Amino acid sequence: MNKNVQIEESWLKHIGEEFDKPYFKSLTDFVRDEYRQYTCYPPGKKIFNAFNHCPFEMVKVVIIGQDPYHEPMQANGMSFSVNKGIAFPPSLLNIFKEISDDLGKPIPDCGDLTRWAEQGVMLLNATLTVRAHMAGSHQHKGWETFTDAVIKVLSEQKENIVFMLWGGYAKSKASLINKDKHLILQSVHPSPLSANRGGWFGNHHFSLCNSYLSSHGKTEIDW
Repeated sequence: MNKNVQIEESWLKHIGEEFDKPYFKSLTDFVRDEYRQYTCYPPGKKIFNAFNHCPFEMVKVVIIGQDPYHEPMQANGMSFSVNKGIAFPPSLLNIFKEISDDLGKPIPDCGDLTRWAEQGVMLLNATLTVRAHMAGSHQHKGWETFTDAVIKVLSEQKENIVFMLWGGYAKSKASLINKDKHLILQSVHPSPLSANRGGWFGNHHFSLCNSYLSSHGKTEIDW
């Protein structure tokens, strides 16, 4: 077992073998060098935050992002989430606006989505690290192989998960998911560029998600 990986125990049982594969060794070497030479996000101890706050057995919803925020103090290891006290990035604000319209909930004053993760929402970026100020800089280094394996094992070993796929990149992951066992909700990305063209506001993903969970005997998410 790769001793460099600090990840919540339940995930080791289901994806631990990934850490011993050649691609992950290369990825580990790359990430270590990047963090040594450059400012990278999220902080090293938070790379696996999405896993550490949402054990395998708890996962009810998966929201797939592309890669972490790349500006100071934003990224905390969970897709779309920012640290407490940080201004909402536009995509996150649009998520909160849709929740408000869909469920009548007020827009919160904190963009840290740990509260979702601890209810069973897996906030999974396809790429788990990034170099400061350089979006996409750690793509195609092995992270996608790892996170695709995570999506596959969730699809295969669990039932009745809601997968939220927002934007073209996230939608490309639909082929990894067994749609006969799970609910796949797809729409445009919540970024202003996409959302303002139509298709984000009014998608009702959050109420649809809760209805599905409830119909399968699961507790709804307090969004």
